[in-house]
Amino acid sequence: MPEDIPEFLTGALKFGIKPGLQRITRLCEILGDPQDSFKAIHIAGTNGKGSVSAFVSTMLACDDRRVGIFTSPYLERFSERIRIIDGRKGLESLEADETSGEISEEDLSRLSAEVQKATLQMTGEGYEHPTEFELITALCFLYFAEKKVDVAVLEVGLGGRLDSTNVIRSPLVTSVCAIGYDHTDRLGTTIEEITGEKAGIFKSGSPAVCLDPSITILGDEDKDKVRSVLTSKAEEAGAKISFAGSEDVLDSCIFTEDGRMSFTYDGRTYNTSLNGKHQAGNAAVAIETARAVGISEETISEGIARTVWKCRAEIICKDPVIILDGGHNPQGAESLAGLMGRIMDGRLSGKPVRLVMGVMADKDLANILAKYRDGGIEPFEAVAVKPDNPRSLPPDELLYNIKLVYNNGVKTKGFDDPCDGVRYALERSREDGIPILVTGSLYLLGQIRTYLKGII
Repeated sequence: MPEDIPEFLTGALKFGIKPGLQRITRLCEILGDPQDSFKAIHIAGTNGKGSVSAFVSTMLACDDRRVGIFTSPYLERFSERIRIIDGRKGLESLEADETSGEISEEDLSRLSAEVQKATLQMTGEGYEHPTEFELITALCFLYFAEKKVDVAVLEVGLGGRLDSTNVIRSPLVTSVCAIGYDHTDRLGTTIEEITGEKAGIFKSGSPAVCLDPSITILGDEDKDKVRSVLTSKAEEAGAKISFAGSEDVLDSCIFTEDGRMSFTYDGRTYNTSLNGKHQAGNAAVAIETARAVGISEETISEGIARTVWKCRAEIICKDPVIILDGGHNPQGAESLAGLMGRIMDGRLSGKPVRLVMGVMADKDLANILAKYRDGGIEPFEAVAVKPDNPRSLPPDELLYNIKLVYNNGVKTKGFDDPCDGVRYALERSREDGIPILVTGSLYLLGQIRTYLKGII
């Protein structure tokens, strides 16, 4: 497990986010197009692509396939982004140690040097310097090729059409999860534009599995637009499209006191540790994706049951109850709000929470907070913290917005250090028993999760 990220990768942060395939295409060419040496499943979406990636990769491992997984962002360790689960034995190792299978510091350093050499060649040819994400993507491709994975599960970083992962030419399946309004400065301001960018991963001859827009958190008109764009883009690409999930699947969700959930899809009942109706929808996408690559129904069911995906309505402690969730956009916030009163067999229904929150300054904060309020999340106290990221919103500004949305009806406390904030919240909740909800930026969740594991 690498503790230090090579300076060559971190130094590329200065090149920012620049969607486009020209740089990554040339970089991969110089490296020998490693992405062409393994089979892949490509997953896009505004919300849920990480959960779908986790479901699918676990099913593949249960099918005893050697699986490479590329996700972003990382929560606690950079090495989480690039992982291999070596079949059933690898999955057992991962269940015993959540760092199992992550790229080693030695491999990260060695492959970074190889990518750096290729970068020098391409910039010498007059190409722009690759972005950090493009460099990591190329490194990931090299690693999976070297380790001879049976299948790589690749999560899109941003959008789809111009994302660096989209140099994959013939994926086994492309999957699109819930689509909503996020990153509108880069993907477009209309739902049609955003959907078009996500659908840009569709490829000729590769099945396209999409979450049925009817069960997403969008208005009816937007749902129809999403379906229309997905269908037309699949036709243009020559991809056979199917839609997964239904209202019946969402309505079938039953929450148990031990923090798990069951749901019924296509006549079968599944059990999972990932909570929330939206996760039943994500699981439906994963199930159809797994079926498309020939995984048996029994193995799919086992994979759903064994999937773990941290910081997605994760109950990390039960006394006091501490829930970690990265609801970092309005759609995620609405899903979380709808879930809070139902998890743990409804034990939290109608109860106030101690809210620990930190967000990026570019997020739709007012709408996120409104979704919490309208969905029944009532903070007894709000603790604002500052995630370790230069784009973080200062705690005093976050508290101002919380007071505005909740009409000053909330006790507030601010901390620059997230660990100080969650320690304060934990001390108070150990005294009064009020559940703690930690939410906002995924950058925050990883830091707090690491800290909490050391003290609870």
